[in-house]
Amino acid sequence: MNNTETLTPDQAFEKLGLTLPPAPSPMGVYKPYLIDGKHLYLSGHGPFQNDKSLIIGRIGQDMDIEEGKLAARQVGLTMLSTIKTHLGSLNRVKRVIKVLGMVNCVSEFERHPYVINGCSELFAQVWGTENGIGVRSAVGMGTLPDNIPVEIEAMFELV
Repeated sequence: MNNTETLTPDQAFEKLGLTLPPAPSPMGVYKPYLIDGKHLYLSGHGPFQNDKSLIIGRIGQDMDIEEGKLAARQVGLTMLSTIKTHLGSLNRVKRVIKVLGMVNCVSEFERHPYVINGCSELFAQVWGTENGIGVRSAVGMGTLPDNIPVEIEAMFELV
């Protein structure tokens, strides 16, 4: 039995000892989240840091694959911050349904899924392997807004 089976998502996150960055404000004409019935949709999020700055860089040019994976984890933390800020608790989420990860990388880069694992592994730690892992796509992009290395959007089922 893993620890996340006996802990609530909020408790599992607290046990990780990580810090949530401030939830970002929209950088365009869109909503950062939308609730439709029992589904929560999160718009594409970038890797915001605790000082509200973004991690910047292109994988394979400005950063390596491990730095890209850490940036994806930071995107996951930013998404958790949006959930906690607007819904009050990670416990409101029953499970991850879908994740779409976009990786800003050189054309020769082919390990997009590995990079997006940074976010997926975080979600699995928070909601457990049964509820924290949903369906997923991980794709490469020629560029992303402000030259961020990773952008991720997701859909969740609410309790």
